Amino acid sequence: MIPNWLLQRAYLTPDRMALSFGDEQWTFRQLLEKADIIAQKLRWNGLNEGDRIALLGRSTPEMVFIIHGCLLAGLEIVMLNSRLSSKEISWQLNDSGASTLLADDAFIELIKQVGTPKLLFSAIGISEMQPATYTEMWEPSRTITIMYTSGTTGFPKGVRQTAGNHTSSAVSSVLNLGLSEDDIWLCTMPLFHISGFSILARSVIYGMGVRLYEKFDAASIVKEIEKGTVTRISVVATGLHRILDEFEKNGSAAHSSFQSMLAGGGPVPDDYLRRAVNHRLPVLQTYGMTETSSQTATLTSEDALRKSGSAGKPLFFNRIMIRDAQQPGEFGEVLVMGPHVTPGYIGHASDREPLEEGWLPTGDIGYIDEEGYLFIVDRRSDLIISGGENIYPAEIENVLMLHPDVKEAGVCGVDHPEWGSVPVAFIVGGDEYLTGEDLEKHCKKQLAGYKIPNAFHFVEELPRNASNKLLRRELKEWALRK
Repeated sequence: MIPNWLLQRAYLTPDRMALSFGDEQWTFRQLLEKADIIAQKLRWNGLNEGDRIALLGRSTPEMVFIIHGCLLAGLEIVMLNSRLSSKEISWQLNDSGASTLLADDAFIELIKQVGTPKLLFSAIGISEMQPATYTEMWEPSRTITIMYTSGTTGFPKGVRQTAGNHTSSAVSSVLNLGLSEDDIWLCTMPLFHISGFSILARSVIYGMGVRLYEKFDAASIVKEIEKGTVTRISVVATGLHRILDEFEKNGSAAHSSFQSMLAGGGPVPDDYLRRAVNHRLPVLQTYGMTETSSQTATLTSEDALRKSGSAGKPLFFNRIMIRDAQQPGEFGEVLVMGPHVTPGYIGHASDREPLEEGWLPTGDIGYIDEEGYLFIVDRRSDLIISGGENIYPAEIENVLMLHPDVKEAGVCGVDHPEWGSVPVAFIVGGDEYLTGEDLEKHCKKQLAGYKIPNAFHFVEELPRNASNKLLRRELKEWALRK
């Protein structure tokens, strides 16, 4: 059994700082009071323990209070990406079967056409309350959150993340990182992402404060790290690049109390690591996915340059192996096992078993060296990682093919100096007047901004093999010649 996170934390350390945002801050006692009020208001609105709701919000204190209110009330939360289009949000709502959409008022226009019953944050605020009692001990198998991840067929899968998944992930992480009563995690990652939500989970499990930012602000982040007001932060490589630029502009270094910077979303370039050393920034490269409730492996800062490109070794409760590898260095699919791995999916993918004899096939290709360090060679081969966001070409291709003047579409990723990689599209069109602007407008109606191709190239035919399978590796070669 697992203690109800916030109830237990507010009991253990009620007066410790839990959350700060701008000039405001709240203790764990105050966080529980806020969450309790929201939970009672949700009860009054007909939401009961075990119900599945969807949540669409920004990274604000209000969002944190509502997340904890939902958890306290025993609701399953479908975390919606606020960067998605209205059509993408509607698809996930329908697939998940969420009974109600709780939404920040800032997204009224985005959800105007959504058919799921809506409950705006402002409406929650003025709601009456219905007294509620809360489950003090959770079953480890209890679903806490559901997050959609891109699928190789272009259809996202709703990943179940249980109380046991999140708790074991947090415990494995702290066994690797260590913990101090003075630790404060600077959260600039979106709360709807596993990277952002996992920080909130660690906060209540560890009794650790969170310094919340609504948006990434390199200059402000660097000031916090310089002053020693925060001790840890999670970033993607593009964020690290911006932070390093600020440190170099200031000619400064991290405060002696700063402990670590977890870098995920793809490998960190050696140049970044060397620059980080110059500013006393311990960078820990990590490997994880939505199905593993954040980290599976982490590279220690002292090994960052010695094992450049590695994602490190598995955390304490986790195991990693390479499919069919007989000796160190052999390439193969990365398989993961541990209590942090999802028990399954919902919606259209609910009948898909995620495990093979206890192991999760990640679809990533990698190898383990003679010292046990994991190296990822290719992120699911076709996956495009842009600014830490995962993009599957098939999803974009499916949207492009909906255009009446598109006969064929192929999408691949190309390197980008700021975002790491961006999608580009190759189009076989049936209308000679079809333009890239036409397709960009078409995509904007159905895709998140970061998924829209950076360029559209019109070609006579796409490269395919004998079985008519699209050869995206050749598309990448074509893109390099453009």
